[in-house]
Amino acid sequence: MPHTIIDGTATPVHRLGLHGHRIGSALGRASAAEFAGTFVLVVAIATTAVAATLHTPGSTVLGGATVPVAATAALTAMIVVLGGVSGGHFNPAVTVALAVIGRFPWSHVALYAAAQLAGGVAAGLAVWGFAGPPGRSAAALGATTPAPGVNGLRVLLIEAVVTFLLVLVIVAVAADPSTPRSRAALTIGVTLGLAILLSGPLTGAGVNPARALGPMLVAGHLTDWWAYLLGPLAGGAAATLLYDRLLPATRHP
Repeated sequence: MPHTIIDGTATPVHRLGLHGHRIGSALGRASAAEFAGTFVLVVAIATTAVAATLHTPGSTVLGGATVPVAATAALTAMIVVLGGVSGGHFNPAVTVALAVIGRFPWSHVALYAAAQLAGGVAAGLAVWGFAGPPGRSAAALGATTPAPGVNGLRVLLIEAVVTFLLVLVIVAVAADPSTPRSRAALTIGVTLGLAILLSGPLTGAGVNPARALGPMLVAGHLTDWWAYLLGPLAGGAAATLLYDRLLPATRHP
């Protein structure tokens, strides 16, 4: 049986990841699922943000409660549909964070992250097609942007904290294959909605490098892009390290 290296040892490729995903099996199919899930998630968030911005010129990309609701619904649905195929990461911060604690092979991280970023870019192109030129010129395709007075370091801190919250919930509810996927999906989706409510007024709520960078690249709107990349990566890694090292009683085999 083929093996992969996880936690420094050779383990069968069928080791279970998030949502009962068999790590190492059908890697191409799993990467395609990550692309599709990220695409749907970013389309839902960015389209709603663009609609809110164009309806109320000068408004933030948060769009009131509509963006968190759209994000919750999209992420919940994609985890239910695709979670068993790829683990339902749909976020490079999740993938890297799991690799940091040995729950996902580093050899698969680049392919997953590339698929997720490609999904974000494709979503930006789709939103441009949906909204037309005003969607890009007036609403930057829903790209994340700091509120006035919020500098890059504050963006990094805020994005790290809200991604910490999201990833901590993900590993707590999705690592146990006995947890019904629908229950885990809804819990994770609601947590993403909460993270967006908390960070939206200040950073535009990235909480996901693919969600932030995809529309940014297509719109040519790259303000503090590094903070929207590094903040979630740092916050996600901190969450999994906390869960893995300090909360051993809650760990699942």
